Amino acid sequence: MIRRPNDWKASEITDLGVYLRRREFLRGAAALAAAAALPQVACGAETGKTALLPDVSPGPFGTDEEETPWEDATGYNNFYEFGTGKKDPARNAGSLRTRPWSVAIQGEVGKPGVVPIEDLLRPHPLEERVYRLRCVEAWSMVIPWVGFPLGDLLKRFEPTSKARYVELTTLLDPAQMPGQRRAVLDWPYVEGLRIDEAMHPLAILAVGMYGRVLPNQNGAPLRLVVPWKYGFKSVKSIVNIRLTEEQPRTTWSAAAPTEYGFYANVNPAVDHPRWSQKRERRIGEFRKRDTLPFNGYGEQVASLYAGMDLRKSF
Repeated sequence: MIRRPNDWKASEITDLGVYLRRREFLRGAAALAAAAALPQVACGAETGKTALLPDVSPGPFGTDEEETPWEDATGYNNFYEFGTGKKDPARNAGSLRTRPWSVAIQGEVGKPGVVPIEDLLRPHPLEERVYRLRCVEAWSMVIPWVGFPLGDLLKRFEPTSKARYVELTTLLDPAQMPGQRRAVLDWPYVEGLRIDEAMHPLAILAVGMYGRVLPNQNGAPLRLVVPWKYGFKSVKSIVNIRLTEEQPRTTWSAAAPTEYGFYANVNPAVDHPRWSQKRERRIGEFRKRDTLPFNGYGEQVASLYAGMDLRKSF
């Protein structure tokens, strides 16, 4: 069940005094950067947890569903840059260095630039919020992401009238990402959204999960989360964001166009060519459950696709 603003209890609302201490939180962002600069081991069931993030508060979206345990969410991943097995990323992602790190914002913007990760976080002290969202791949999880809306970042770089799409690209560095030494995919990994999808407040850039710094195997230090789409849309370890007039060529759509479309909206009425998508298995559960259109976020996002045939635009 999606929680509307009126559903929040008074005890869950950020205290006014905390809100007014935003400058204090800015100083906390520096502490976050320092913590993230420490050597990070890949976190799985065997290796413990990453550093806590300061002053994380509830976000505008949420679910009453039970959270996926940390060990499952960080130990069972798709991140082909570190291997094609579900446990490979947790074993291999310790080679990724997340500091220093910068992101280039280019293309159809009025103010292109290259900014360090710390500067991306600093203007958003109160946007480091928990978005307790369902995410679907071949399985599903409920993860409390910590992040801020992608659209808030894009606005800072002044998209032009020609900006119709947003292309996001993962780091290309086979020395750090051993999976890139194999031609499993056409590296680097590229994903994209339509500009209106990217500006929707449910499309977030995550810097953490469970109130902690984002583990390497989950896409540190910055990843996309688009909870109404299948997981392959949520590009990880982002180094480049480019606004374009033409629809970008995305990795899985290029590798298997009959199986993975550009939109990738969760649509139980559209089967994958090799399996049904009408039901899904939640990590930790034996029985499958019905897959919900738009992963249960139809009330928030269905209007983005009014008039479209989502069987064809899959």
